Amino acid sequence: MTIAPKMTMMQAVQLLAAARPEDAIVVATMGAMSLFDRIEAARGEPRPPGRLSSVPLMGGAAGLGLGLALAQPQRQVIVVDGDASLLMELSGLNTVASQQPANLLHLVLHNGTQFTGLANLRSPHDRFGFAQAARNAGYRIAETIGDADAFAARLPQLLATDGPRFVELMVEPLAPAAGAGFEQKEMPDLQFARMGQEARALTDWLGVAP
Repeated sequence: MTIAPKMTMMQAVQLLAAARPEDAIVVATMGAMSLFDRIEAARGEPRPPGRLSSVPLMGGAAGLGLGLALAQPQRQVIVVDGDASLLMELSGLNTVASQQPANLLHLVLHNGTQFTGLANLRSPHDRFGFAQAARNAGYRIAETIGDADAFAARLPQLLATDGPRFVELMVEPLAPAAGAGFEQKEMPDLQFARMGQEARALTDWLGVAP
């Protein structure tokens, strides 16, 4: 069943940024991470140390989150995945479910596009049911939400429930920037260096020896 989204990507990330516990670890793909950056810039806040970009490891957000969840069982670990990214590594669902990490919340922003906010290329199998796939893999909870109010009401319950938990968030893609007269800027080195930078900051924050 296809759910028409009544939620934007920005709304989903804003709700998550407001509700997540202060000591939670957040692993996010490039699209979600850029929205976190935007929210913090608007608030004049620095990038928090408990956050880790999964770029350039496309498709690897679930694996990174699983490793952190197993290593830090006392903390909530929240993975904010993209639909095109997760399609590349669907086996990650089985890997997570096989370990049953109680502290892992896995969210996928399902907007049906690749490079959302840039070219918005239609992703292959944009009607794929990620929640059903997570359910089949063995996640303790797997559901689909397409409404911002419903997500706001459900999120505190999800954070308080043992996992692994999976939520397929049906969201509207960002408006594409590519079009007539658009010129692609060179991708900044930060996109490829920030995972290492954030991993070092996360290590320091956790007080773990490198």
